[in-house]
Amino acid sequence: MSKEKNILPVYDLWPFNNGTDITKEVYAAPFAPYLQAHPHFLTPHRHAFYHMVLFTKGTGLHIIDFEQFHIQKGQIYFMVPGQVHSWTFTTPPDGYVVNFSPTFFASFLSDVRYLEQFQFFTGMAQDGIIQLPKNILLQAQQILHTVVEELDTNGPGAADMIRVQLISLFILLARKVAGNTSNKTPYINKLLLTNFRKLVEQFYAEKKLPKEYAALLYVTPNHLNALCKDVLGKPAGEIIRDRIILQAKRLLVNADLQIATIADQLNFPDNSYFTKFFKKYTGTTPEEFRKKPLGTTLKQ
Repeated sequence: MSKEKNILPVYDLWPFNNGTDITKEVYAAPFAPYLQAHPHFLTPHRHAFYHMVLFTKGTGLHIIDFEQFHIQKGQIYFMVPGQVHSWTFTTPPDGYVVNFSPTFFASFLSDVRYLEQFQFFTGMAQDGIIQLPKNILLQAQQILHTVVEELDTNGPGAADMIRVQLISLFILLARKVAGNTSNKTPYINKLLLTNFRKLVEQFYAEKKLPKEYAALLYVTPNHLNALCKDVLGKPAGEIIRDRIILQAKRLLVNADLQIATIADQLNFPDNSYFTKFFKKYTGTTPEEFRKKPLGTTLKQ
């Protein structure tokens, strides 16, 4: 019985498909009725699609990839496929929700990696949360209202109009994020860090040492480490370890996976080595982490 409760559900876009071609790729709606129709989305789960919500009212807690955030009006958050999250609301929420498939922009943009340029699509929980000032909040609401209308009417060119509206929102928010960050970091260094994080996302299970990534980036390990400390506030090795730990936690909340299997998937020599690594950086063993109730586990 407990094993069933600990298997984390993964949701696809199919529950939102109303039989039209466009809803196979994208879904948009006011948030309050969306949550009323899908109350199971409050509990911990993952998506197989990109997911974004703009809050126009409501308070509570949002837990993304084991990190806790306070919900408030004017907050917009982005999630990429595979991230774990859950909600707890203390006052009724509303706003807009948009879900879209990983291929939604593929036929529209020649650059298949277009979304990767936006910081809020890195898959890092902290990067995906943006608090909007009143003027940008109003613009975002107008854009998302148009997206919902286009989906509902499904007129000629609706899919492309939705794509255009969403891209305009992404650019608007990217400018807002850029305005909140320091411009002192040279572009070449920003590009290097962006490529480093992409490589970590791609190879975290195979390459666990900063020198391996430095070689791929054609820089010295010392340069990569110093740059990470200066801009990201932590050394390169810690960024790599954080990604390995995150994936370990995502896998551990699925009770149908043996810990030895998880250790193997993450390319640890054996179960014992993985257990020592996990306990060193989380303060708990994989077995202890797994035995905690799922909601409690996500709040670590």
